[in-house]
Amino acid sequence: MLNQSELSSISKGESIDHFLLVKKCETRLTKNGKEFISLELGDKSISCASNLWDDVSGFKSIKSSLVVGDIVKISGSMDEYQGNPQIKIDSLRLAKQSDDVTPKDFLPKSLRDLKVMKKEFTSRLVKISTPELSSLMKNIFTEERFEKYTSVPAGKMWHHGYISGLIEHTLEIVRICDLMCDIHPQINRDLLVCGAMLHDFGKIEELTFEPVFEYTDKGKLLGHIVIAAMIVNDEINKLSNFPENLKNNLLHLILSHQGKLEYASPVVPKTLEAITLYQADELSAKVNAYKNVMLNEIKPGMQWTKFISLAGTDIHNHGIENSTTENKTLFD
Repeated sequence: MLNQSELSSISKGESIDHFLLVKKCETRLTKNGKEFISLELGDKSISCASNLWDDVSGFKSIKSSLVVGDIVKISGSMDEYQGNPQIKIDSLRLAKQSDDVTPKDFLPKSLRDLKVMKKEFTSRLVKISTPELSSLMKNIFTEERFEKYTSVPAGKMWHHGYISGLIEHTLEIVRICDLMCDIHPQINRDLLVCGAMLHDFGKIEELTFEPVFEYTDKGKLLGHIVIAAMIVNDEINKLSNFPENLKNNLLHLILSHQGKLEYASPVVPKTLEAITLYQADELSAKVNAYKNVMLNEIKPGMQWTKFISLAGTDIHNHGIENSTTENKTLFD
């Protein structure tokens, strides 16, 4: 059972005596030709770079056996390199069975109750009234696929990058899309909601979280947009008399949901539903990413993060508290 302070709470100069998950591991050479191991170590809160030098206790015994997914016990201190936290290692050993720790202890997961999310998803799924779309969605979301869909992260690091992140992200988008349909009745609600549920469906085959968050070979070669479009197209072809226009518009939602060609969308949004889905996806992803950056990067007494390259800016925490009424969430 893991019982230790979060890595994100440790400041520069403070000591570290932690079990951590090896997320990256590569043997390199210094300019003088000496071996060292370049590492990325982390827990549920953050990941930090670290170097294991050849004069550190445990180097010789571990250099040939250490792999991604291993758990190590680190003694050392928190340091900093080019403005980013870095762990200075004094000693290192592999975790033993008696330590009672597993890789899942170090992977973040959604704070929302998974049972509640599953119920919300299935409840919304049965409200799809267009017969062809209803049949298609039932065929796509088999028990095996749904289990993967509710387990994988939505991303590796930027947004909803935790276990069950994909279903959390999807449910946020569905709510935004339903709201936009209430505002704009010209939007086809069933088509849009199906697109929202399927837009990142390919991530069940693109991403894995065992033992760490990583892209699969298929994910690297094809990407989640192509994977999702292939699955949906195959399932549509199994149905008789599925309207060609409906098929093309549903596939367009998947293919265009990242909005721009430079963002890996094969096409840009060309329908009301497509532009709605793209903007809903952006809103869910960006708010989640900013929120997590603020939680992990801003220390007590600070108001700004460092420059966040993926955001293109540093991020501000204004500190203005919600009132009791405003602080209630839709999930309460």
